[in-house]
Parts: sequence; C-alpha cells; structure tokens
Amino acid sequence: MDTKTIKKEAVNTQTTECISGSEAIVRCLLEEGVKVLYGYPGGAIMPVYDELYKFQDKIHHVLARHEQGATHAAQGYARISGEVGVAIATSGPGATNLITGIADAQIDSTPMVCITGQVASHLLGSDAFQETDIVGISTPVTKWNCQVTKASDIPEVMAKAFYIAKSGRPGPVLVDITKDAQFEEFDFKYKKCTGVRSYIPVPKTEMASVAAAAELINAAKKPMVVWGQGVILSKAEEAFKAVIEKAGIPSAWTIMGASAIPTSHPLNIGMVGMHGNYAPNVLTNQCDLLIAIGMRFDDRVTGKLDEYATQAKVIHFEIDPAEINKNVKADVAVLGDAKASLEAILPLLNKNTHPEWHQKFKDLYAIEFEKVIKDDLHPTKEGLTMGEVINQINIQSKGEAAIVSDVGQHQMIACRYAKFNQTKSNITSGGLGTMGFGLPAAIGAKMARPEREVVSISGDGGYQMTIQELGTIFQQKAAVKIVVLNNEFLGMVRQWQQLFFDKRYASTEMTNPDFVAIAKGYYLNARRVTKREELAEAVAEMMASKEAYFLEVCVEKEGNVFPMIPTGASVSDIRLE
Repeated sequence: MDTKTIKKEAVNTQTTECISGSEAIVRCLLEEGVKVLYGYPGGAIMPVYDELYKFQDKIHHVLARHEQGATHAAQGYARISGEVGVAIATSGPGATNLITGIADAQIDSTPMVCITGQVASHLLGSDAFQETDIVGISTPVTKWNCQVTKASDIPEVMAKAFYIAKSGRPGPVLVDITKDAQFEEFDFKYKKCTGVRSYIPVPKTEMASVAAAAELINAAKKPMVVWGQGVILSKAEEAFKAVIEKAGIPSAWTIMGASAIPTSHPLNIGMVGMHGNYAPNVLTNQCDLLIAIGMRFDDRVTGKLDEYATQAKVIHFEIDPAEINKNVKADVAVLGDAKASLEAILPLLNKNTHPEWHQKFKDLYAIEFEKVIKDDLHPTKEGLTMGEVINQINIQSKGEAAIVSDVGQHQMIACRYAKFNQTKSNITSGGLGTMGFGLPAAIGAKMARPEREVVSISGDGGYQMTIQELGTIFQQKAAVKIVVLNNEFLGMVRQWQQLFFDKRYASTEMTNPDFVAIAKGYYLNARRVTKREELAEAVAEMMASKEAYFLEVCVEKEGNVFPMIPTGASVSDIRLE
C-alpha cells in the first residue's frame, strides 16, 4: 500500500490493515485529533520518528532542545487549549528527562500523554544501553502508565491513555513501547476508549448534597468563595459567575484558578495564599461559610491548618473524592463535575448582596494598597519594580494577553497584578513550583493559540534552566514575548534568607551572562531596560512586534514580595512588610 493510500485511510476505524507498531502509534495520535507534539528523537524511539516524517503533513513535531522543555511545552499547549498535550522521547535519559514535567502535570491536573521508546523486550531487565525502568520511575507521578511489548496492544493502550488523561480530574499518562513492538506488524484497527472498568472519572452529584449546600449559602451572613483550577477545567466559568452573582458572594482564587472570571469583576476579591491579597486571607478566618470550588486546600493556601477557617462551615465542590476531608473537613461535600454542580445549585439560591460583608474586603484592600500595592505599581524609589513591569504589560495588552510565568518572586507578582479578561490566561507551575517551566510552556501556549498574545515572565534564575528553548522558538518562529525580570538573585530564596536567616545570602546571588547577546545569538529581537523612563516605550515595542521578542528588565536587587504568610503561620498572621 502506498503512502498516499495510507494517509487517506488514517482515520478509518471501520477496516483493518497490516501496519507496523510505529505507524500505529502515529495513526492513534491522528485518531485522537493530535496536531502538534513535542519531543526529542533517539535510538529506541527512532521507528516512530520515521513514521512521523511520513505523516508530517498531518501532524507537526516540534523539536525541543531538552526533553523537559518538551513536557512543559505540551503542558502549555494543554493549559491554554483544554486539549491533551503530547510529548515523546527515547529510552533511558530521554525518558527520565520527562519526569519533572510529568510530575508538574500530575499535581496541576494537566492532561498530557507521554510516549517513550524502550529497549527491545528481550533486553528488559538486562541493563542494556539506555535502558531504565521508566514505568517504575513514573508510577508515583502519573495518573496511569503502561509498558507495551506487543504491537497489537498499541491501539487499545493509546486509546485508554488519551481517555484517562482527559477524563475526570485530568492528568499525565505515560506509554512506554519497546523497540521490537514498534517494528512488529499487525492488523490495525482503532476504537476510541469511552470507559475503563472500575474507573469512575466523574462521581455522581447527589442532589441532597446540592440542596444542603444551598441551604448553608442562603443562611450565611458572611460567605466567601475560594475557587481553583477546577472551575476552568470543567468549563464552568459562566455557571460559576452566575452563582456568585446571584448569591452576592465575595470570591477569591488560588493561582491555578486565576482568570476564570475577569480580574475587574466586582466579586473578584483577589488571590489567597502565601503571597495573596490581604483581605481574602485575613477574612478567611472571619467568614461564617467557606465555599471551596475546584481547589484542593494546598498548604500554600491554608497556612497553619488547625487555625484555618475553624469558625466557618465548609462546603467543598470537588470532582476527586480523594480531596474531600484530606486537609480541611467539609460540612457538605458536593462531588461531581463543577459545571454540573453549579448549574444544579443555581436555582436553589436566594438573591443576596451582603453589603456590610463586602465593605470589610474593601477596607482591608485600602490598607494593602497604601502599604504594598501603591509602591509596587507606582514606585517613587529609584529602582524598577517587578510590579511596574507587569503594570506596563497590562496597559499594552489591555488584559487580553496570556501570561505564562516561571517560578519565584516574579511569579507571585505576575499572579497578583496581571489583568485577565478571558479564561485560560494564567499559565504557571502551581503545585510543583518548577523553575524553568515558563519559557517552554509559553511556546506550547503560543502554538496552541497563535491568535493570542502570549507573554512569558521569568526571573534570571528559572530562565537559565531552560534557556536553550530559545532555539525552539527560533526554529518554530513562535512569536512569544519573553520578559526576564533580572534582580541578579534567586529572589524568592533570598527573600526568605533576609527575613528568616539573618540575611545570610547563601548561594543565591547570580552572576549572569549577557541575556540580550544570547537572545540575539538565537536571532531574536532583544532589548535591555535599566531605567524607568525607558520601560513604557520598550514594553510597547515588544508588544507591537509580530515576531518573538526578548526584553530584559533590570529590577531592584533586594525587592521583596508582600503580603506574605510565613511558613507554618496562620492566614491571619499575614505580613504587609
């Protein structure tokens, strides 16, 4: 059968034909609607790459400069699109280099399928060249994984992988395929997976729980919502907005939930957590009802657990039963898909406004503005602040950009101050806190949504962990806007050293290279800003560029991020300075 005939029949699930395992892998990807995947070739995955070459008019492979970069790019692709991201690597070090991105995707509930090559099945367990037990290594950080040693198993395993990755609470799946299985031929037929025995991705929502939750909400005098990424993953943004508007509930977000409703929405009271806003953190311990929606009560949100919202009744809307009562005991647990649960509760809610309760949030915001926000966004001191850079990006993007942040001080500043008008606009590494995430994730985000402006925000430390992905940007002509906020420190660690280790700055000061010269070495437009009077014009130039653009902003060296809840402290102990 010639190549043209194969391509015509690539999505035909009704007939069988004899093909190799490696071709079957590519055909499975096509059946699942995969258009882009990120990876790095090598010996044990070479047969698959040979097939990708033949199908390059149907599926676009992006050559990352490191396998970790491939996983983060796949994450960025998934997070902004809602589709499954795909990464591919060879055996041994290629496979192990995927692990950080897989772990990041697991804790942040990102749908991703990773495909790894493996040594031939007769060599398994023999310490063959570039053999490693990637199934064993990845088990703790995957939603599911599987090793394939027979070509005939490929269609069923791949279908199951995509189903598990995207269903229920999403997560990463790894499929490891031996080289002989890639060469072996079999009669191929593909059938999409619609269910797995004993796996219940979405628990049934009990209307009794919905009614009990509505009763608590209607009776509350000081209710407060904390929402997370579950609102975005379930496409519940409109249902969520309708619920809080009808009940008049002040609503705060975790960093993974940011952008589910616009920043400017009057019921959006800001971010909770270690560097969140003053009002929602303090008033968590004064509300009489705490409503958690699609969030998991992470320790960075709760602070000291035995002093977290102990005065309040708790309602927990959650798709994953394992999260119920794991950290915070729920008086009412509403299991199920967030969108379905919120739509079910909406008609049961009374119209309310809670004006006196809202005023408390406004009063505390005024305090935070005077002590923190004003100086962050409109400083009078000489050094540039990270906040004023984010503010300039807001002005130039009008709140329409997708902000992809790395991890550190700049991440907290970006999450606090970036303006979001549309959902899926805040892409960051939340649970794992992976330095190096930002640049490659921005590549994936831009390739998934080329019509959107995508701005990568990194610090000088995290940026250098995946700086080689500038080569991917250049080769793919991905028009990512790259901003490095350079304070010549590992800033977040230095802040802790200043506050809690008597300013012993152990191994946190950075001697950095010429970032602009490096960017230009990758043929990117690049500029450095050191003075406030240059900033607005430089950001405008960057945002107006139709191509990738690198902007380094040299910010104050010892600037800190406040508010801050010290580790192990209560949310009530949040510091403004």
